Amino acid sequence: MFSLSQLEDAAALIHAVLPPTPQICWPLLSARCGAEVWVKHENHTPTGAFKVRGGLVYLDDLRRARPEIAGVVTATRGNHGQSVSFAARRAGIHAVVVVPHGNSVEKNRAMRALGIELVEHGHDFQAAYEHALELADARKLHMLRSYHPLLVLGVASYSLELLRAVPNLDTVYVPIGLGSGVSGMIMAREALGLKVRIVGVVAAGAPAYALSFAAGHAVSTNAADTMADGIACRVPVAEAVALINRGVDRIVEVTDGEIMTAMRYYFTDTHNIAEGAGAAPLAALLKERRKMAGRRVGLVLSGGNIDRDLYVSVLDGEKTGEAELEDGEP
Repeated sequence: MFSLSQLEDAAALIHAVLPPTPQICWPLLSARCGAEVWVKHENHTPTGAFKVRGGLVYLDDLRRARPEIAGVVTATRGNHGQSVSFAARRAGIHAVVVVPHGNSVEKNRAMRALGIELVEHGHDFQAAYEHALELADARKLHMLRSYHPLLVLGVASYSLELLRAVPNLDTVYVPIGLGSGVSGMIMAREALGLKVRIVGVVAAGAPAYALSFAAGHAVSTNAADTMADGIACRVPVAEAVALINRGVDRIVEVTDGEIMTAMRYYFTDTHNIAEGAGAAPLAALLKERRKMAGRRVGLVLSGGNIDRDLYVSVLDGEKTGEAELEDGEP
């Protein structure tokens, strides 16, 4: 756990580069959910997702601790890679980013635009990650994993912003990919001495962290089958599991159909673009609508990076036949 002063120092470093993101209570969304809903807009960062915060803290520390470093290598589905790309360019460090084949075309373009070396390898994140480990050894690069205490320290700054700006939240819903975002939320809550409940959200097709929560230890799966690439995890991080299992109230699983419905609601009710992982917390709140009626609730909209063609098909409802909520009614 980090102290409040450590969290504040990291936030100051981040805020020297990018401003705090807004937290907004949207009337239409609140009416639809039957609660006072505050959205933390991490889709409003320079890279379109919360991960940039962790990259800035990690690479600032690396540049000062190891100025001789030849470069870094990491694996990603996109948002972590954009974070590393953004921060590495700022720190003057060469970065190699490994993505699986079939990764988001637009996320790949965004990373290349930041000047990194992009490598495509494997069929999913885990295969890309394993190749990144091989490249680190072969090319003497620093391996930058997607979950690390310094990354958590950085991304915790969004939780610090939200929990200070919106007092007396009853519950906050946070998506779980590898776990840095929800870990940061737990640390910020503890540092501030608050009682807000934290609910983790995973895709039903990628339930590794839900299974780990139920079992009390890390449980891997053979596949991570979801359109929400930011939470498509099949091998959980043991350190994240330990923190999550003692720090969250529960974990909710949502289907791809429920996620895509939430993506449409974000657009119609707030005119914000939410990628699948970013919309998952809203999908979970809608699933628990009766339980949360009348409460003050936070939703982490973790990112808005989604390819145009996929987003258009989601808005048109082409990929789901599930019933939607109309006019705020279940």
